[in-house]
Amino acid sequence: MVAAHTSHSSSSGEWIACLDKRPLERSSEDVDIIFTRLKEVKAFEKFHPNLLQQICLCGYYENLEKGITLFRQGDIGTNWYAVLTGSLDVKVSDTSNHQDAVTICTLGIGTAFGESILDNTPRHATIVTREYSELLRIEQKDFKALWEKYRQHMSGLLTPPYGVMETGSNNDKPHIPHRPTKTITQVPSEKILRAGKILRNTILSRAPHMIRDRKYHLKTYRQCCVGTELVDWMMQQSPCVHSRTQAVGMWQVLLEEGVLNHVDQEHHFQDKYLFYRFLDDEREDAPLPTEEEKKECDEELQDTMLLLSQIGPDAHMRMILRKPPGQRTVDDLEFIYEELLHIKALSHLSTTVSIFKNIIHHQKGVFNQGEEGTSWYIILKGSVNVVIYGKGVVCTLHEGDDFGKLALVNDAPRAASIVLREDNCHFLRVDKEDFNRILRDVEANTVRLKEHDQDVLVLEKIPAGNRVSNQGNSQPQHKYIVMSGTPEKILEHFLETMRLEATLNEATDSVLNDFIMMHCVFMPNSQLCPALMAQYPFPSQGTEQEKMDYALNNKRRVIRLVLQWAALYGDLLQEDEAAMAFLEEFYVSVSDDTRMIAALKEQLPELEKVVKQVSEEPKAPQKKHKVLLQLFNTSDDRAQKRQPIRGSDEVLFKVYCIDQTYTTIRVPVSSSVKEVISAVADKLGSGEGLIIVKMSSGGEKVVLKPHDVSVFTTLSVNGRLFACPRDQFDSLAPLPEQEGPSTGTVGTFELMSSKDLAHQMTIYDWELFNCVHELELIYHTFGRHNFKKTTANLDLFLRRFNEIQFWVVTEICLCSQLSKRVQLLKKYIKIAAHCKEYKNLNSFFAIIMGLSNVAVSRLSLTWEKLPSKFKKIYAEFESLMDPSRNHRAYRLIVAKLDPPIIPFMPLLIKDMTFTHEGNKTFTDNLVNFEKMRMIANTVRTVKFCRSQSFNPDAALTNKNHQDVRSYVRQLNVIDNQRTLSQMSHRLEPRRA
Repeated sequence: MVAAHTSHSSSSGEWIACLDKRPLERSSEDVDIIFTRLKEVKAFEKFHPNLLQQICLCGYYENLEKGITLFRQGDIGTNWYAVLTGSLDVKVSDTSNHQDAVTICTLGIGTAFGESILDNTPRHATIVTREYSELLRIEQKDFKALWEKYRQHMSGLLTPPYGVMETGSNNDKPHIPHRPTKTITQVPSEKILRAGKILRNTILSRAPHMIRDRKYHLKTYRQCCVGTELVDWMMQQSPCVHSRTQAVGMWQVLLEEGVLNHVDQEHHFQDKYLFYRFLDDEREDAPLPTEEEKKECDEELQDTMLLLSQIGPDAHMRMILRKPPGQRTVDDLEFIYEELLHIKALSHLSTTVSIFKNIIHHQKGVFNQGEEGTSWYIILKGSVNVVIYGKGVVCTLHEGDDFGKLALVNDAPRAASIVLREDNCHFLRVDKEDFNRILRDVEANTVRLKEHDQDVLVLEKIPAGNRVSNQGNSQPQHKYIVMSGTPEKILEHFLETMRLEATLNEATDSVLNDFIMMHCVFMPNSQLCPALMAQYPFPSQGTEQEKMDYALNNKRRVIRLVLQWAALYGDLLQEDEAAMAFLEEFYVSVSDDTRMIAALKEQLPELEKVVKQVSEEPKAPQKKHKVLLQLFNTSDDRAQKRQPIRGSDEVLFKVYCIDQTYTTIRVPVSSSVKEVISAVADKLGSGEGLIIVKMSSGGEKVVLKPHDVSVFTTLSVNGRLFACPRDQFDSLAPLPEQEGPSTGTVGTFELMSSKDLAHQMTIYDWELFNCVHELELIYHTFGRHNFKKTTANLDLFLRRFNEIQFWVVTEICLCSQLSKRVQLLKKYIKIAAHCKEYKNLNSFFAIIMGLSNVAVSRLSLTWEKLPSKFKKIYAEFESLMDPSRNHRAYRLIVAKLDPPIIPFMPLLIKDMTFTHEGNKTFTDNLVNFEKMRMIANTVRTVKFCRSQSFNPDAALTNKNHQDVRSYVRQLNVIDNQRTLSQMSHRLEPRRA
């Protein structure tokens, strides 16, 4: 979950400490802290709040290193588990020898296992940690008590303790029937029936001409609507409908459930001149809505639109997948492609995923153990149990997981049965013939360049019109993209395929962007610069035209690459001595060549300009120090516009001692912990045995490693650095100043306009965002210590997200008057609305996450008094935080925005981390360039968001807003979740 990278970064150990307590010792605040963490875990997302509260009371925390056996097949179970982080292998053996066990699947984050403790049957499999993993454990007696008390809530979420879980001999195989496939729901759900009635009544109230008798080819169709008119109307009714495609999906929901019907019973809703009829209008005497019904429908319309917008994309996906592949339109294929990118099982296939979009099918049935393998499946919705005869349920698979591939690859019978855990399960299916064709096509389209019988470059041929990559050659039908290779061969390939006719700023010249963006991961400047000099040929001796042309084109290509490289790095090159020396040497070489090769003269001025820009002397040290003092001390005057922090900039920083005194050190921002210890030792007179500790306001302590760099900006909002001997570590305690404010500022900022506050927040956030260098995202993802580079600007921007979240929670929890708290909720919802209007999505989500913090969301008396208008707006905003299908709701909104945009940065970080952790950087000693391309594509989002400069609203900027400006830049917050929960309980004690 995104919040795990944001609001909980400062208190990630606090919930663990709460779980480590004995259940009887846990306070209400402890339970709130655990609840806040667990509600982000997929295994618990559908649990009733009361059930989850009980789990918080009785669960325990466990962490296991890689390779630890949790339990063995045949053991009698004593605990139930849920995976919080990491992953575990499920191994099954047909013999009594555990060494014969084979891994049948892997349990990832959000999965749960161990329900066999309900009937004391032996464990059906051996569970071994695949990596460092964190688990929630519930003992058997507590789990049984939960089952008895909350059976009605748990029965659909957990494997039932009967039926397939019972053990039996392999010769006594129970028959697991296939469920029949349905294309249209036989009985509409009450929710969708109500939604259809609201839409029909609203149309009759606002646009009655849309429902009327229509004639076509001499035939009359009673009381019909036209597909295009329905789409037009829906787009006009709600801001949550962003495109015609989205509206089609929303109407498809009604069509699937039979609440809306095509006059010829077609199952696909189309944005065309086709006739559709509401279920109520199937009757000849269909009543018109009364005035009271019209009023009710007006009040419920936005909630209905919100509901349909959330479930519409799934219905649209099912609609397309029911079509035979040959009938899918270009728009259909594009929609499938976008959806496939968000499915876990395909997330690492950045280019290959395009192959799947025209061969997948929709299915609801599954298969039995021993049957022939005919298809590969990916879970689109719902979950399934993996059942082995004689062993019962061995694991559970959820949305995004896949199964069935092993039988296809090995041409073997199914090794297990797949049983639906819920009625409404949907799968993507790739049939065996198509699956094998994919494997053949991928290999047939793969070109391998070898040297000394070893692969040095692997290319894949793809259609030139494919939107996945910008790489390619001039052939109209196909192009070759780099999949992997040695750094030198990848560089050679890009130089050889570079288009010289394109200007430097043309989009068509983006062939090198991925390499230039990502080369620091696998080919640092110390390696790249000599390689570029080696690729820059000496002037040809002689007069042969071909030799001269070859030399000229090679030189021009290298110059082009150097110009793009310098443009990306900019001022960062000043901190790299090898890069600066190379630029000067390269410029001299090009200058010398222009005497013999006149054609190079046109590139020389641009190269000269770049060399001069990066060779300029930095600003005076005193100026730099003043900027950094402003960054780290919130009491300073903030009149100046923020400037980017560079690793060589120095900072004056307080490091505290065990007695809570401090010493001020002056070191470069990018200093390692080892260098910080040296600076502290110089001030204290002794540094023997010193360690540097990061201390949160909640008392969480982290000992920093000697090679950690740029530690100053990675502190939590109220975090501090301490230095102490290792044997005094346990005695360290937070400073009183870390507690945060004891009184709120509602009296100050309630007088400020919500629009002014959002505007000034956006100006400040844009300054922070604009300072973030694209390469900082790379350093952050792969580990800044690996590059010895600072990510200070990115750190401060992420810190700002947390600061705004805690500002919302702090102000509400410090407000003792109920009526004032209600006004605060309204104020924050208004500010969020204006932030969204300004396309400041970072602050927008920070505010909404602050309002959803458990210390605020539990204040039921406060929320009850919030006007329904604001409740609806908040519900709409909250729906944009829906994490399903990889945060699709958020991505749909961003796709429609034009720059400038301040993006939801924690989600971008999550995307890059997900790609990095899910894909190896090197495969068979070759750079996995497909991974580089995927990460570079995410980084390009940042570039796109800043492709237009942010121009503040002149009408608001011209006003005197110094008080508002100062306020939003000096937020004083409490960032201790335990403290906030305690304050919340004092405001509104838990109801009996």
